[in-house]
Amino acid sequence: MNHSSTSTLPPPATARGQRTRRRLVDAAETVFGEKGYEAASIADITRAAGVALGTFYVYFVDKKALLAEVIDSLGERLLHELAAAVESVEGRLEVERAGLRAFFEFARRHRLLYRVVRQSEFVDEALFRRYYRRIAEPYSRRLAAAMAAGELRRVDPEALAYCLMGITDFLGMRYVLWGGGRGVDRALETALSLLRTGIAGAATVEAPATRTARPRRAPHHRVTRRRSP
Repeated sequence: MNHSSTSTLPPPATARGQRTRRRLVDAAETVFGEKGYEAASIADITRAAGVALGTFYVYFVDKKALLAEVIDSLGERLLHELAAAVESVEGRLEVERAGLRAFFEFARRHRLLYRVVRQSEFVDEALFRRYYRRIAEPYSRRLAAAMAAGELRRVDPEALAYCLMGITDFLGMRYVLWGGGRGVDRALETALSLLRTGIAGAATVEAPATRTARPRRAPHHRVTRRRSP
């Protein structure tokens, strides 16, 4: 497939319609995550949402459009929660700490996040890329601002954003999704330790200069000459 979803319907004008649409999106997150996009049917989703089958088409033109809404909605909610978590936090490393915790909590509440997002790559690659790009772009700008303020050493802010997103993504997978939250504090502190020494401008600790070893001389063997009788 891998074609961008552009078939959308206008959002509902009434509060009741907005609630019904939200129920469909929430139900689809669960059904897509549990059954997989291909196996999930529109009937499965409307049944889980508690609405009539025909109601689906009032809000979405097809299943692919609903997947796009699920992915975009997850991304928007994640960004909103990250922004709220770091709003009053000072210091870049503390911002990273608060952001990591907020992501772990989001992943805990949306345990099917990983499955749903990764499925989208094979349904609509542009949608998959958009999910990560929408997170990376504001993150890159904030990292660039921290570099300008001298809180981080200067590197490529976009590359750094993707590096940190990768760390967050895999820690969430290992300690929240697979580990049920066990060891998550230790993982967080390990990540912060890495960031503190790797990007926070701390003095680099260099290994002591290695002394140049002198070449070993071949052992000197005294030659004993036999005297003539």
